Amino acid sequence: MGRTIIVGDVHGCSAELDALLDRVAFAMGDALVFVGDLVARGPDSRGVLAIARQTGAIVVRGNHEQRLLEYRDGSDRTPLSKTHAELVKTLGDDDWRLIELSALSLELPEHRAWVVHAGIVPGVAIAAQKPAALLRMRCLDREGRAVERSGSMLWGLAYDGPEHIVFGHNAMAEPQVHRFATGIDTACVYGGKLTALVLEKNQAIPRGRDVKPLLVSVPARTAYVTSVRSQVA
Repeated sequence: MGRTIIVGDVHGCSAELDALLDRVAFAMGDALVFVGDLVARGPDSRGVLAIARQTGAIVVRGNHEQRLLEYRDGSDRTPLSKTHAELVKTLGDDDWRLIELSALSLELPEHRAWVVHAGIVPGVAIAAQKPAALLRMRCLDREGRAVERSGSMLWGLAYDGPEHIVFGHNAMAEPQVHRFATGIDTACVYGGKLTALVLEKNQAIPRGRDVKPLLVSVPARTAYVTSVRSQVA
């Protein structure tokens, strides 16, 4: 077993994903993990899913994958966005299978860490987290409850371990670096960059700013989407 390479929200940016894997020198024996939102908004969702299959990657489910699954199984028949509607028409059986097999969370015991798409409510065990929190939260309200769009603070500021949480979802210009949580959605699809956290075998994730040397990014080729709502404390 080689390194563990955890990649932030790709959103269909297959060229940037290829460039990032080249940058980190991804090789056989490395484990590739995605924090979710491989698809939608960007230009080549199917290409990203193909790379995930070819590399044997482990996919943590994002809210965009969840939206597709809920539409497909009929549990949510609200109209799809144009991007999602076009994507549903093009996905093949192998694409759907990969999305269906994605998990809401992934434990990385050798790194004493978990990977989720969006976040966790501090003080609540991973197994007891509500799916909505794992998929969509960004902040905590004043009562410590998960909220998606606004809140009194970013949830990572309140989380004090002991396991390190690696997450995406909340697109920002730079990675979120908290004591026990690292956010790696750096807004690639909005013209930012695509970021990975690269861990050596059995390496525990350093706390706070000490994680920065392990973060590797490549710039987006363009802004595929022209606006983003970033959450702030």
